[in-house]
Formats: sequence, structure tokens, C-alpha cells
Amino acid sequence: MDPGQVTKLLQSACAGDKEASETLIRLVYAELHRLASRALRGESSGHMLQTTALVNETYLKLFGSGEPLKLNNRGHFFAVAATQMRRILVDDARSRHASKRDGIHIELEEAFHTPAKKHPDLIALDDALKELAGEYPENAQVVELRYFGGYTNEETAEILGTNVAKVRRDWEFARAWLYARLAKS
Repeated sequence: MDPGQVTKLLQSACAGDKEASETLIRLVYAELHRLASRALRGESSGHMLQTTALVNETYLKLFGSGEPLKLNNRGHFFAVAATQMRRILVDDARSRHASKRDGIHIELEEAFHTPAKKHPDLIALDDALKELAGEYPENAQVVELRYFGGYTNEETAEILGTNVAKVRRDWEFARAWLYARLAKS
């Protein structure tokens, strides 16, 4: 996938060009599917979303409203897509847990190193992540891309236009900060 081509298509799709939007989805679908698969891997068995449905819902949220988006480049697109997938999954978790107010509680360290059988309380993690974003937006972006997007340090650095060392520092700080916040609840 040519990053320059994706950027041009994004600009056209964001301006309302339906043909560019259709071409764009064909180019980025595999990567969106990979993102969705990673995001769903950490979900509990009670969720109803399938990978393809999450990709479709994400794409509709990004381009279906009719309002123009401001996406700078390919990296920005995938960062926004990862954030949108997190929001969809959190909304799904909130609706499933509406009648059960206490949900599942685990330690943050377990959430970031999840064995196949354990699942984080997405709602509590989302609330803590929103708080982190209010104080340390760059660190929150790294968490979204690493944890929810499943990107490596190198991929995250490329998307954010920074270096790997900064991504590692931001990741370690964010993990410690979130751990402290989640330990309080």
C-alpha cells in the first residue's frame, strides 16, 4: 500500500468523493481487518461483534455521517480508526453491562499482558484512558495504538511521526499511570 496514494484518497474521500472512498476501503481493508481482529482478541465471549462487522461499523462511523473528516495522512487515518474501534467496543461493553454495574475487575498489568482467558474491564479502562488523555494526550495516543490497535513500538512511532524511544517512554509512563488509577477503583 502506497502511503502517498492512501493520503490522496483520504483527502478526496474526506471531501465527499464516493469513488475515492470506495478505492480507499479496498486499499485499507486488510489493515482495518487486522486492527479489528486484534481489538476483538481481548474481548470477553459475551460480545456480539465479529471482525468484519467491527470494520464495517468503524468505516461507517468515519465516513458515513456525511460530515467531512480532517485526516492528514495514512498514519492519522489508522490512529483515528483504532480510536473509533475502541469507542465501538466500549459502547458495546457499556450496553452489555448496563444491568450489571460492577463488571469484571482485573489488574492493569494483567490487561496489558492478557492471557487468552482474562479480559480487562473495558469500561473502567476507557474511563481511565479518557482521564489520561486529558492530562497526557500523547501518552494516551500511544496506549490506544499499542493496546487497542495492537501496533508495535515501531509501527506506533511511524504513525505518530516520532521515534521508538519516545514511544517506549510514553508507553511505560502510561501503563504506570493507568495502573495507579485503576488500582484506586
